[in-house]
Amino acid sequence: MTTLLTVEEQCKRAYLASRKMNRVSTSQKNKALQSMADELRIAIPIILDANQQDIQSGRKNGLTESLIDRLTLSKNRLNDIATAIESIIVLEDPIGEILSEWSQKDGLQIKKIRVPMGVIGMIYEARPNVTADAISLAIKTSNCIVLRGSSSAYNSNKAIADTLKKAATKAGIPDEAIQLLEDTSRESVTTFVQMKDYLNLIIPRGGAGLIQHVCESATVPTIETGSGNCHVYIDKDANLNIAYDIVLNSKLHRPSVCNAAESILVHHDIAPTFLPKILSALSDQNVEIRGCEVSCHLFSKAIPATVEDWNTEYLGLTVSIKVVESLEDAIAHIHEYGSMHTEVIVSENTTAIATFQQNVDASTIISNASSRFTDGGEFGFGAEIGISTQKLHARGPMGLPEITSYKYIISGNGQIRK
Repeated sequence: MTTLLTVEEQCKRAYLASRKMNRVSTSQKNKALQSMADELRIAIPIILDANQQDIQSGRKNGLTESLIDRLTLSKNRLNDIATAIESIIVLEDPIGEILSEWSQKDGLQIKKIRVPMGVIGMIYEARPNVTADAISLAIKTSNCIVLRGSSSAYNSNKAIADTLKKAATKAGIPDEAIQLLEDTSRESVTTFVQMKDYLNLIIPRGGAGLIQHVCESATVPTIETGSGNCHVYIDKDANLNIAYDIVLNSKLHRPSVCNAAESILVHHDIAPTFLPKILSALSDQNVEIRGCEVSCHLFSKAIPATVEDWNTEYLGLTVSIKVVESLEDAIAHIHEYGSMHTEVIVSENTTAIATFQQNVDASTIISNASSRFTDGGEFGFGAEIGISTQKLHARGPMGLPEITSYKYIISGNGQIRK
């Protein structure tokens, strides 16, 4: 019987590998990424078989349909993941970039240059695509990565991680630079986020409960990737045809993800015209409507909403609807219940849009487009390692620069401080 490696041992291996990873060239990294994309496509049948094992176990263990959706892979999704890896190849290697440089009056030459973060720990729930995204972004930035996926996706994560690690190692990436934790016990999460001797950063991706637990128990610096209680506000000056398409796409394109819309706010001036049409369309797609008093009056199938509804990230086919008196009321509602992820305004009024953009506090503000565009791939980052809802260091979709640090290089010719 094979003995599982401990969390500490795997973190230590990644830490030791980081000394070698720092010396890998851009061409080696790009070669590794191409090899990873190629091998991922070849391994699609193996990965899908592992994924089916996880799906069957998940259904047996009572996973919600939204989690099953996040867990599910397909040939198309895996090809998209491989394409995303390739899109990272063409991006500029940030490592070694000179962020600024200057000369002091004493003759010292000072440069501020971008360097790897070191070892990044990822904790995530039932999303095997994160395995590939995190590994790919880590390699391009000369970081080592330690992954702690949920036990419900372990077979899928292992199949992907093994495939990518084998390809990367052949291309010159240090063998221990990619680690998928073998210990998937609940206790391992707390152990993992306290590996401050070996990890430089923790990024949790998942539900509010996971993120709260990590933030409260971690001794390693943590970037909070918060939940996505995203709103779409339909202004009185909105083009209602555009608003109709945006609401449907924001809610229905993929309801189980964090940039899907959870609440629709509608200005009272256009509510009698807009709400019956859009709510009928949502209801026809099996979306449960939780509405304010006015919404329930305008659409008989709506269920009266509670305060809990305004606070809820449904991650499924439920949406809350509120009619607001003004743009200011919409902004106030978002401030009270939003999660600082993504907020959308639909309006033809440039003053209203500017007011919304200036006064709503969120990582991403979108005007006249779907909330689903808050995504590293859509931003041109190739992929994302998470969407930060905090303000320190990184905010919004995190690509290559957000998982790097910097150092100062000072050159002198004998100066001493007086």
